[in-house]
Amino acid sequence: MEYYCRVLVINDDEVLSRYLREKLIIQGGFDVSFKNTARQGLEVFTDNSFDIIIVRYGMPDLTTRELVLGLKKSNPDCIIIIFLSEPDPRIESELSGLGVYAFVAPPVNLEKLFFLVKKGAEFHASLVINRRLISGIQEQNLALQKQNTFLTKRIEDSTKNLVRLYGDLRATYMRTIKVLAQAIDARDHYTHSHSQNVAQYATTIARELGLSADEIEKIHEACELHDLGKIGVGDEVLSKDSELNQEEWEQIKLHPATAARILEPLTFLDDVVILVKQHHEHYDGSGYPQGLKGSEILLGARIIHVADAYEAMRSARSYRKIPLSKEAAIEEIQKHRGTQFDPMVVEAFLRIVNNL
Repeated sequence: MEYYCRVLVINDDEVLSRYLREKLIIQGGFDVSFKNTARQGLEVFTDNSFDIIIVRYGMPDLTTRELVLGLKKSNPDCIIIIFLSEPDPRIESELSGLGVYAFVAPPVNLEKLFFLVKKGAEFHASLVINRRLISGIQEQNLALQKQNTFLTKRIEDSTKNLVRLYGDLRATYMRTIKVLAQAIDARDHYTHSHSQNVAQYATTIARELGLSADEIEKIHEACELHDLGKIGVGDEVLSKDSELNQEEWEQIKLHPATAARILEPLTFLDDVVILVKQHHEHYDGSGYPQGLKGSEILLGARIIHVADAYEAMRSARSYRKIPLSKEAAIEEIQKHRGTQFDPMVVEAFLRIVNNL
């Protein structure tokens, strides 16, 4: 492939200059410029674009080393050919280390010189192309980095918005469900505030047992929702002032599972739902809805069971107008320790019951 080649000759030897000019222009077909001092050559090179610089070693106004360093500083890709008065391996080694492309010594072999100039021009063209490609890639990388920074910021902002929206949505769901649960408590004036009272008792027991703040929060929410399933139980059953028959009792026993089914679509409540579902399981396996026993029942559910039972005994009911005394309720809890209630939870309950 032929390249249009601009050559700068920096040489103070007029005889050699005329000879090179004639041969490079007429026979080589190159575009040739001459400067007879190193400083002039460096100045014109800085202001113009040349493919090849031919320098006579030993110019008087600058050392060849200084000239080569100046040319390379101006354009690291410049191709430099040095004319030596005689071959000198030491000089060639030193200047090669600075990036000099080739060396020519008398007698001048024009064929070799033309070959070096053409190959040097091709090499210079490839260096220019590579540097442009690298520069283009760097610009693209910089643009991508800026875009990535922008997108990262957008994603962070979007994530914050989603988190906030999720929190708002969760809070809205919880408010709605809690209002529904409170409405169910209010269906019977005897059970008004029942869920709130159970939550107070259960969280006090949980703190006594050393549970974490997160576990206590889940227990509190489960207490507020534990009777939600009674929405499926008729008023005539909930408000019945006499003993329930078997069919009515079976309706009541469905309420933990019913509450779980209502809450299950709200996946953020998974840990709460299972507590609601298990809060009527008995320690000895005689409870409902699954007949779990012992450690099969989550500790939070075992705590709610004690708190629920105690609150129910200490409140008036349609079937029991006069609530049990504190002493009688405590005695009932102790009586069913190890059967209905977890002994460890009962012990914790007994330690704090006087503060309830």
